[in-house]
Amino acid sequence: MTFSAKLAAKGAVVLAVSALALTACTNASEQGGGAQPSNSGSAAASFDPTTVQKDDSLASQVPAAIKSKGTLTVGSDTTYAPAEFLGGSDNHTPMGYDVDFAKAIAATLGLKADVQTADFTGILPALGPKYDLGISSFTITNERLKAVNFVSYFNAGVAWAVQKGNPKNFSVSDVCGKTVGVQTGTTEADEVKALSDKCTSSGKQAINIVSLAAQTDLNTRLVNGALDAMSADSPVISYAIQQTNGALEKVGDTTEMAPEGIAVAKSDTALADLVQKVMTKLISDGSYKKILDTWNNADGAVTKSEVNPSVSS
Repeated sequence: MTFSAKLAAKGAVVLAVSALALTACTNASEQGGGAQPSNSGSAAASFDPTTVQKDDSLASQVPAAIKSKGTLTVGSDTTYAPAEFLGGSDNHTPMGYDVDFAKAIAATLGLKADVQTADFTGILPALGPKYDLGISSFTITNERLKAVNFVSYFNAGVAWAVQKGNPKNFSVSDVCGKTVGVQTGTTEADEVKALSDKCTSSGKQAINIVSLAAQTDLNTRLVNGALDAMSADSPVISYAIQQTNGALEKVGDTTEMAPEGIAVAKSDTALADLVQKVMTKLISDGSYKKILDTWNNADGAVTKSEVNPSVSS
């Protein structure tokens, strides 16, 4: 990682970044527990980067080291659908809206995107020497901002889903005694457990929590009526609705919304500024929305991309 010319400072920051990388948007994104896609339908219809035209003005600002190799190397933990996962006919092709953003950024700069599967915790420490960018559903936090630059591009939070038409009249404000599905190890699993504890402490019936390792299994149970509702990250819920062909629907508002960012080495502010300019162009020309629409995640769209935005935590 290109942090400092001084070896001691570089080592200290690498250690700091290694520690920071242990916190993701949710535990699921760290552990590779996102909803896994089928290889059919819209999940396979990735955004076509050839529709994105090179911008000569922006391309002229590409750092010499990147321009000389002709590729934009991106680290991504490809285990978290629909943001980044392995799919396609061979089940080894990087896909998802984060992958499409990487391709669109590269195309705008006259480069090819080389999206490399990486362990989530290893991406931030490798920015600079190994990866030009890290695009892997990184939540922007004040602690992380001390170690890397972030370019904001998406908002994610906690959401809920029910069967189409909400036949069981489930309400997020009345969860006591309900059967709720969560993916094991996620933030939502912890939060639903806390809600259940609140129910029992107030003399109400506990939530019947169904915790499963695979998000797709939760989707199936909800479609079949075995669950009253399920809770997951907002991108996962939107993707589940798409994957079940509308057999599910969102209920209630998305809460705990937080910005996600494209990570750039802390010392490389010029590249961070360039990526922000590219994202601004993609937002303005409609490519950005087209990518999110492909993955049924336009709800997480931002209207403005910023370098190192102010965040609350």
